[in-house]
Amino acid sequence: MFEDIIEFIRKLYNNPNDFIPLHEPKFMGNEKKYVVDAIDSTFVSSVGAYVDKFEEMMQDFTGAKYAIATVNGTSALHTALLVAGVKQGDEVITQPLTFVATVNAITYTGAKPVFVDVDRRSMGLSSEKLRLFLEHNTKIGEDGFCYNIKSGNKISACIPMHTFGFPSQIVDIAQICNNYHIPVVEDAAESLGSLFENRHTGTFGLLGTFSFNGNKTITSGGGGAIVTNDELLAREAKHLTTTGKIPSRWEYKHNVVAYNYRMPNLNAALACAQLEKIDDFVNSKRDLANCYKEFFEQRGTTFVSESTGSYANYWLNTILMFDKQERDDFLDFSNNNGVMTRPSWQLMNELTMYQNCQTADLSNASWLADRIVNIPSSVRMP
Repeated sequence: MFEDIIEFIRKLYNNPNDFIPLHEPKFMGNEKKYVVDAIDSTFVSSVGAYVDKFEEMMQDFTGAKYAIATVNGTSALHTALLVAGVKQGDEVITQPLTFVATVNAITYTGAKPVFVDVDRRSMGLSSEKLRLFLEHNTKIGEDGFCYNIKSGNKISACIPMHTFGFPSQIVDIAQICNNYHIPVVEDAAESLGSLFENRHTGTFGLLGTFSFNGNKTITSGGGGAIVTNDELLAREAKHLTTTGKIPSRWEYKHNVVAYNYRMPNLNAALACAQLEKIDDFVNSKRDLANCYKEFFEQRGTTFVSESTGSYANYWLNTILMFDKQERDDFLDFSNNNGVMTRPSWQLMNELTMYQNCQTADLSNASWLADRIVNIPSSVRMP
């Protein structure tokens, strides 16, 4: 039943017999050179030239005025929420179809997630469902902030996530949140190289965050970044991620409870070399997506493609099966035949620790979760 898909994937990767991973890193440039240089410099921890260089490269690539390198994407999101003003007892709106780190970062601040449905096309937060939720469940207080009528808590941020690298309905989301005085913190962990209306994801909100885990489009082994156009927030983010240390030639003084979240120079060296290849990687992934799209359209299987106005990096290519049973049958068949495929994450509102969070109608997220399958998406070697 699925033999043709497996055969096609193996042909794409010129791999008739061996295991095909879902997404593996490719090292095709200056990775070894820069890492050895970082080692030779002896600056392998959180201070070093490659950290500064990577932040500058991220600014240039995304178009953001400021970038702060962090140890991973989760720490970037946690810090971004803090500098956006999220506090203990607040609420943060996000989507249920996301990786658990999105919601964990909310919880780290002491705030509570509120789940609003996604859009079936982009798989990211639905602007229409967000608007309806805010219309029927919130009010603007005398202090100008947005409050949840049911709980009485302040809604201090909204986190749309660009699912699998596909830009969400971010312009509409940002406008709606602006109307309700809710800061937007974009979870762009998966979308480096993705654009909406020729503007990079992560730059539409107050802050945006990225991940450079081993399975991302580019990797630093472990790493993340915060981007923003707000100089004060950028300074605060850098201060919080460097243990709140006050600059001094030799004294150790700290003025706030903070975090050891800075990206080590060794990882930054790898990240710089990878970022030099980002255009090649994205072009390769988009070529792969076009091959998949043509094949699955002829087969009658839905292949998820970018929405109007979007330029996706196609981090993870995605197909939609007819129902959950077909999804499970394909997952079983493909993985048993040496081709790694994965379903979407379990919806966040179904996880034990988040079952009691407020939810709106989540019919789109449930529909997608029953059907999504991610298929091999690694950059193909030239």
